[in-house]
Amino acid sequence: MLAVLAGAFIAFGGMFYTVAVTETGLGFGPTRLIGGMVFSLGLVLVVVAGAELFTGNNLIVMAWASRRIGMGRLLRNWGLVYLGNLVGAVATATLVHGSGVLDAGEGMVAATARGIASAKVALPFGEAFLRGMLCNTFVCLAVWLCVAAHSVSGKILAILFPITAFVALGFEHSVANMYLIPAGAFAGAGGVTMTAAVGNLVPVTLGNIVGGSALVALVYWIAYLRKDG
Repeated sequence: MLAVLAGAFIAFGGMFYTVAVTETGLGFGPTRLIGGMVFSLGLVLVVVAGAELFTGNNLIVMAWASRRIGMGRLLRNWGLVYLGNLVGAVATATLVHGSGVLDAGEGMVAATARGIASAKVALPFGEAFLRGMLCNTFVCLAVWLCVAAHSVSGKILAILFPITAFVALGFEHSVANMYLIPAGAFAGAGGVTMTAAVGNLVPVTLGNIVGGSALVALVYWIAYLRKDG
């Protein structure tokens, strides 16, 4: 249930992002900055309200490296959470489509949703993988920074800058794409098929795992938790 909630929470951030970047007239950089800031809502909800997010759970590798859990329990958590995130994100995309929200702005929001989805499924495997890796480096750093925060406002501030950065830079988040690609497909994006969606999610997910597990979790495990001998 917490994984389904996290999928919906990230989808809320994706919804907010889609509206916020529509016809701003501010140019590429400022528009992406605004989009990143509003997308941060998703991880704020996950961390503060409480939910299980696949990308953040890549940090569990620290417990595996310390031999507190086995590989079976690690993969079980990732598998269940990934599936729950997918259900929550796709269900939210379905509800948004049925609500007619994407028709706002005389259809401009729907056009934005189509453009986002089409751009994501057009990414080559290698680019999608690297963007996924860089994305989850930022996401897991945001979660890591939240450990140092002792108030709700502190956690929000810790989340805001890393998440704004990854969105503004155009990196790829698997759970966000679980919403953004179906939302674009529901809005009529051409070429956004189930096969195309899987073709994006596979490299992005693998990149997310490498970025969060290796570049954040294992690095900090080596720095602080590894015992010599």
